[in-house]
Amino acid sequence: MSWFGQVYENFIDYLLNEELWKGVGIGILKVIFIVAIASLVVRGGKVIIQNAFKMNTKSPLQISERRTATVAKLLQNVLVYIVFFVVIVMILGVLGIETKGLLAGAGVVGLAVGFGAQNLVRDVITGFFILLEDQFSVGDYVRLGQFEGVIEEIGLRTTKIKSWTGELHIIPNGNINEVTNFSLNNSIAIVDVGIAYESDIDYAERVIEDLLEELPMRYEQMVKQPELLGVQTLGASEVLLRVVCEVKPMQHFAVARALRKEIKLRLDEQGIEIPYPRMVFYNRTDMQDMTREHVKNTK
Repeated sequence: MSWFGQVYENFIDYLLNEELWKGVGIGILKVIFIVAIASLVVRGGKVIIQNAFKMNTKSPLQISERRTATVAKLLQNVLVYIVFFVVIVMILGVLGIETKGLLAGAGVVGLAVGFGAQNLVRDVITGFFILLEDQFSVGDYVRLGQFEGVIEEIGLRTTKIKSWTGELHIIPNGNINEVTNFSLNNSIAIVDVGIAYESDIDYAERVIEDLLEELPMRYEQMVKQPELLGVQTLGASEVLLRVVCEVKPMQHFAVARALRKEIKLRLDEQGIEIPYPRMVFYNRTDMQDMTREHVKNTK
């Protein structure tokens, strides 16, 4: 028998070995069991973390809901990473690969990789300080460089921000240099109201002030009663009155729209005109006739 025939026969005998397939079958079952248990651990762990932080929000410590949501999401991500690493090690053990030596060499390999993964390390460290300093949290409306929107997730390496038009931007934490957080403090709604020059300005101001006293009871977004500052500018065809109102974070757009509507309806009720641009056209023939008449009268 040739050498090739001997190798082929040994290979067939190896494949037909019952002990081999028993071992493979048991190994597959072990892998499936490990993955199933890991999935249950991840799901259960996420639920436990979420419930634990829900309890903290009800505690007398008054922990910020923004911060608890962010830390809860981060801990869930860390849990996934840890379980994933343990699963990989266990599966390698099932496959007969010596994991002790692998773990011992992981430090050396990690050190070597670290020099080539400085951006990754920078992202993780920056993400840690973002959480430590509470620069922003999940649910905040922020501007990060050229991106603006609501924070969807803060991870160990990246931050996800969703713009109001629906785009989801994934930004490495190390690239976050400037942060503008619109959700930390109350916002200011500013509304300018135009009044005709022919209108009684004092009367218009009294009407608006009476209306502003009623609004806080109807709009819970208002932190304080809106204030009429007075005449802001004198326009070409109108006198501009400015109204300002302190509102809850990021509610200034909605409150400003509501203020414009309320003021417009109240001014209409009181017969106070809000001017609009007008354009007067003169017929050229009529203008010539008027000019001749004017010249005739001056003689």
